[in-house]
Amino acid sequence: MSEWLVLTLAMLAACGVVLVIAFLRHRRTSPDYDASETPDVIEYMTMMIGVVYAIVLGLAIAGVWEARSVAEDHVHAEAQALHEVSERARVYPEEVRDRIRTDVHAYVSYVVNTEWESMAENAELTDRGTQLLTRVRHDVTDYVPKSDFEAQAYQPLVDQVAAADDARSARGDSAGATMPGVVWFGLIIGGLVTIGMIFALQIRRTPRELILAGLFSALFAFLLFLIWDFDAPYSRGISASADPFRALFDNLGG
Repeated sequence: MSEWLVLTLAMLAACGVVLVIAFLRHRRTSPDYDASETPDVIEYMTMMIGVVYAIVLGLAIAGVWEARSVAEDHVHAEAQALHEVSERARVYPEEVRDRIRTDVHAYVSYVVNTEWESMAENAELTDRGTQLLTRVRHDVTDYVPKSDFEAQAYQPLVDQVAAADDARSARGDSAGATMPGVVWFGLIIGGLVTIGMIFALQIRRTPRELILAGLFSALFAFLLFLIWDFDAPYSRGISASADPFRALFDNLGG
């Protein structure tokens, strides 16, 4: 089922629940009941609950958005470091240069075509990817420079492999969900309490109030969905992609 279809159904369900409760509550109210008599303290409490929850919601959205941006930075750093390894190896003899470039391409192709999907599903890196990157490291570190020119290129190549390895580890660390379960519990309960305060304000069944109540609950459903969608940077609808690898390396397939 499409995530956007799930979002639409969730928003419609939130609207429907609020409107049904409002309708049933209105039917059970006696005809002479004055719905305009809402104690001032309830209005104040409702306002404060809404403000506090809005702040928490905003912080949650900012947190997952930042996590997604950081995840994209890890991918870009890894791709750029491997591209530098492939390009700087041109100073080495043809046999060594071709071996380094072949192994770099094999690693990148595996990441894009195989590991990326596995990482999205299991929220972790694969052993095969680690082995392929280790092979690249050995290609670079095991070669003994034959001239001063090669010796000058040796350490930058080693540093770029280390940078790629560090970015890969960071990519693995950010593959899972970023929001703890207790935060989700607070967001959901806070949303239910905030929407529930609508009824504490004695909502009536006028079209204007029902429309606003429905839109209010649908907005909460949308924002919670947005947080959930951003929560796993590599695996959901609006996710970090492997495009930096595709932009820097040709013929990756997939």
